[in-house]
Amino acid sequence: MSVEAAPVRENVDSAKGFAFALAAYVLWGFLPFYMKAVAHIPPAEVIAHRVIWSLPVAGAVLIALGRTNDVKMALRTPRIMAMVMLTAALITANWGIYVWAIGAGRTLDTALGYFINPLFSILLGALLLREKLKTAQMVAIGLAALGVVVLTVEAGSLPWVALMLMLTWGFYAFFRKTLPIGPNQGFFLEVLILSLPALAYIVYLEATGQGHLLHGTTQDTILLVSAGLITAVPLIIYANGAKLLRLSTIGIMQYIAPTMIFLIAVFIFDEPFGTAKMVAFPLIWLALVVYSMSMLASARKK
Repeated sequence: MSVEAAPVRENVDSAKGFAFALAAYVLWGFLPFYMKAVAHIPPAEVIAHRVIWSLPVAGAVLIALGRTNDVKMALRTPRIMAMVMLTAALITANWGIYVWAIGAGRTLDTALGYFINPLFSILLGALLLREKLKTAQMVAIGLAALGVVVLTVEAGSLPWVALMLMLTWGFYAFFRKTLPIGPNQGFFLEVLILSLPALAYIVYLEATGQGHLLHGTTQDTILLVSAGLITAVPLIIYANGAKLLRLSTIGIMQYIAPTMIFLIAVFIFDEPFGTAKMVAFPLIWLALVVYSMSMLASARKK
């Protein structure tokens, strides 16, 4: 039985839902600037602070919404906690790769990963949920795969940053979808589980003089403490906005963040955009157009 029963509502878009979702995607789109600012700090330390400072933010939201009883019930349910541990591990891996990639000058690779993620989600549905693929969806997946092949041939190896971001976020979204608890409660439980090892790691770093919270600059301290707001706020805004929008609308809007990341990488971070990327990215954009047109057509029929 679900811990939180969502009220049945008409499947239509609302202005409030659109505003929430747009705000979340724009905030995610600007996230590379924050990651560049903390690029001199080890990724593991950044992740630990994202966890620790997200916990009070997520807790305050639950108290404001009056959903603390849901968390108590989940803590007494081993099956739910096992699923939360899995999603917590996946989101930690995703954060770690993302933080490292931005600092290492691989922002374009992160954009690629999030561009192909919707198509990977379709593939997961076909493989794990036996969902039947439409012709347009198969074409879209084929075009995205061709784009990855082009990048692989040019580099002589798989674009592992993009693929790992795709895999970790894709499976995270898949298992989060099956988690029988609300999005705000699920996020709180994830950071709650991760908070003990994160806190232990931060204490170790500060005790040995390696930490940037007390032993870094004032700017480092501000950046690390603000990691909670930067992490939790977009997730919470998105979770509440998604409830007020059709799935097809969310499907189109999810390209906002990777598009912003792509533009930032090319025009602000001045990352190289070679011949292979000039071929691969348009292939993947074409795949997304095919996928989006198919999704919109299905929505109209419904």
